[in-house]
Amino acid sequence: MAKSSNNPQTGRFDSLEQETYLNLWRTYDRLRAIEDKVFVPRGITSQQYNVLRLLAAHQPEPVPTLTIADRMISKSPDITRMLDKLETAALILRTRPSENRRLVLISITKGGLGLLDEIDESLQQCHTKQLGHLSKKELTQLVSLLRSARKPHEKEKNPWS
Repeated sequence: MAKSSNNPQTGRFDSLEQETYLNLWRTYDRLRAIEDKVFVPRGITSQQYNVLRLLAAHQPEPVPTLTIADRMISKSPDITRMLDKLETAALILRTRPSENRRLVLISITKGGLGLLDEIDESLQQCHTKQLGHLSKKELTQLVSLLRSARKPHEKEKNPWS
């Protein structure tokens, strides 16, 4: 295996791509641990929060389940079970139009909106703790680099382009 030639820790990684990937993964893990302090005490996951945020953006219109699944930041292999948990917690409402019983539409409830309001300030503080030490220029560069890294692996039309 080829070792990264411009790596000060030669031998720890098989390639610069591997080193970069593992650094992304470690960074995600550290940033997620900070985020968990916002979500876990409230009994939801970051993916469930993402669903609520998407629904709130479309309110008062309900959103088809498949649209939610397609717009998730992190794809969930079992969107149905995630929605079950949100429904059990009275944070979402499922409806089936009489003209198409196969279609499931999802709406956020007042409880879901209340939870988003409750989380808002804590989440802003979380993001500041996660990345507030970076300058605006560094953040802009990071966003650009992450988009470039993701681009060949995304569908052409996606909300993250």
